[in-house]
Amino acid sequence: MLKLIKDLRINEKGAAAAEYALILAIIGSAIAASALIFGNSIASVLTRAAARMAAVTF
Repeated sequence: MLKLIKDLRINEKGAAAAEYALILAIIGSAIAASALIFGNSIASVLTRAAARMAAVTF
């Protein structure tokens, strides 16, 4: 039992995985927040660009 506790203390793979999960959660939250904040602006720009491209004749 004592060896198992020592191995768990030394083994940091779980801690690294948790840190990566936390980083991914923060990045995902930032992407979601920026999509909510800038979503309408980006849609407006893309709509105007599409209208201008549709108006071009070859």
